[in-house]
Amino acid sequence: METLGIDIGGSGIKGAPVDVAKGELTGERLRIPTPVPSKPKAVAEVVAEIVKHFGWTGQVGVTYPGVVVDGVTRTAANVDHEWIGTDARALFAKTTGLPVVVLNDADAAGVAEMAIGSGRDQAGVVLMLTFGTGIGTALFVDGHLVPNTELGHLEIRGKDAETRASDHAREEGGLSWGKWAGRVEEYLRHVEALFSPSLIVIGGGVSKKADKFLPLVKVNTRIVPATLQNEAGIVGAAMAAAAP
Repeated sequence: METLGIDIGGSGIKGAPVDVAKGELTGERLRIPTPVPSKPKAVAEVVAEIVKHFGWTGQVGVTYPGVVVDGVTRTAANVDHEWIGTDARALFAKTTGLPVVVLNDADAAGVAEMAIGSGRDQAGVVLMLTFGTGIGTALFVDGHLVPNTELGHLEIRGKDAETRASDHAREEGGLSWGKWAGRVEEYLRHVEALFSPSLIVIGGGVSKKADKFLPLVKVNTRIVPATLQNEAGIVGAAMAAAAP
């Protein structure tokens, strides 16, 4: 069964059809830079462009980098603040003419990793963290998602954790992998103390370079890179849309 998944990020919007049973992309991923400014109408037009590119006519799953409650976006840390209070599900349905499911981007990535990736069959508390423009988080208890946790905004040294430890912070600050790993470790120790997870899964674009920093991060919890790497959001969005 194929479903189209679209992953909205702070810097890029990516989409592809997905075989939801296998968790595999069935077509070449299309990436379009996130509009600047990233207002709802402009982003919705890109979503519609991706739908048109694949000639898609069925259900669509779309992720959003913030809190989503019943299709309405409640926060906007890394996109235009006009998103706050927007009925994203209705907006995307209108611009695409198709039925749409909208969920938090890290939650989508976590759903995919728990179904067929690094969190598969893992009992207890699992924390999925996506390091990109910000830090997205997805929390699972015995395989069940606790939606919209937004733990990237925990306060570390008086600042949002993601302003110090996101991949964007690493690039913008010109940090070495070692120095950035220290910041990631400090953040992980904080969430570890709060949730005592059985497993931490590291996703986002930086997961492709896990060998450069994960061996330098020393915490008590077992940490593994995401199996689906930066495609987890697309796959999870498709899975959410295909769910009964």
